[in-house]
Amino acid sequence: MKQKIIIVSHCLLNVASKVVMYEEKDMEAEEDLRKRFIKKAVDNGIQIIQMSCPEFTLYGPKRWGHVSEQFDNIFFRNHCKKILIPIINQILEYKNNPDRFEILGIVGIDGSPSCGVDYTCTGKSWYGCITGRDDKVMDIVHDVSLCKSEGILIQVLRESLMECGLTDIPITSLFAEEPNKCLDLVDE
Repeated sequence: MKQKIIIVSHCLLNVASKVVMYEEKDMEAEEDLRKRFIKKAVDNGIQIIQMSCPEFTLYGPKRWGHVSEQFDNIFFRNHCKKILIPIINQILEYKNNPDRFEILGIVGIDGSPSCGVDYTCTGKSWYGCITGRDDKVMDIVHDVSLCKSEGILIQVLRESLMECGLTDIPITSLFAEEPNKCLDLVDE
């Protein structure tokens, strides 16, 4: 019998790496789904590989929330490529042993500017210094939204997989509003 494997965004297993959230309802819904997903994977004997978090490894735990436009630059993309090398190498090695292993897919976190798969956090005016913009700060905050797009780490991951000919690995996400996206991946 083949060992089944999934690759997950870092904060799926380690929520301590996340940006501090203050919306209690959103946090509870995501936490409930995260626990259900992990329990289902473990109960079904699925092995879990954890990716590194590019935001935490660059900015640490005291960072502000970001939007994908802030990360859409050569420096952040290069950091993503660097931290994805061990993941890509592991995927390649597992794929080179198809009689023993099956990679079920990759799970991101929708809403994340890094790991969003179907939705990412966006805000075209989310930059610069807040001081001196008193009259516009709330306009800037209200400009931040969820848009139908991939986060930067997921974009770089997809590009890296394509470069290696690994185009058959499904990429889905944990998203409380669409729980079956991730739960279906770990169904037996």
